[in-house]
Amino acid sequence: MRLAWAAWLVRHAAELGYSNGPLRGAIGSLSVLLTALLIAYALRRHRPVALAAAGVTCAAGLGWLAVH
Repeated sequence: MRLAWAAWLVRHAAELGYSNGPLRGAIGSLSVLLTALLIAYALRRHRPVALAAAGVTCAAGLGWLAVH
């Protein structure tokens, strides 16, 4: 499921606002994913909260990248 979502994101990158080029889009997406991982690691003692916070961070970050 996650791989299919990533493939869809790559196919529709131009439509989602990654208009500054694939390199900048990849750097921005990678930084959002790393931030989500750091949040999940910081909250690792409370697994449900860590997963929820990382998911929200990832969705919000990629959503923000898509519209800006």
